[in-house]
Amino acid sequence: MNKLLPLVLALAAGTAFAHGCPNEMKAIDAKLATAPKLSDADLAKVKSLRSEGEAAHKAGKHDESMKALGDAKKILGI
Repeated sequence: MNKLLPLVLALAAGTAFAHGCPNEMKAIDAKLATAPKLSDADLAKVKSLRSEGEAAHKAGKHDESMKALGDAKKILGI
């Protein structure tokens, strides 16, 4: 049983990230819907990072997804 615990915890963490990605995308989408005051370059970067995050999520690369989505949120100030 003790040998299984790290595996179970790792799987649970991966599942948590998997479910966190859609919430992060929703937060970004909600902020974008308010027409935040960003430069054209920053707006393009946010949209690119949002797309990268979604693609990584769909590919099962949740760590990469969360990083891209986190970077987008930083630019948006959320």
